[in-house]
Amino acid sequence: MKYHIETTYGWYDAPEGLKLVLLYLIQGVPFTFDELPVTARENQEIRLVADEHPFWTPDELYRASGYLLNEECHPLMFELELTNPELLPVD
Repeated sequence: MKYHIETTYGWYDAPEGLKLVLLYLIQGVPFTFDELPVTARENQEIRLVADEHPFWTPDELYRASGYLLNEECHPLMFELELTNPELLPVD
């Protein structure tokens, strides 16, 4: 089975406050995120996209990542057949 990676902007409810992030998802389940630079965080279009999605808490992201690990479907930990591996985070 081939899996599909997606990216979208979202809000991460970090202990130090809300952060605008780029979320990486596999089959709709988030597995990691990148913090955005200041210029991207100030972009109104990016903020509007993030507003369309739920806020993610550390616990929710931890559970989602744990689920993917249990299912051996975490793309950063297991070799998976991906339709678009170019969307995986670089580091």
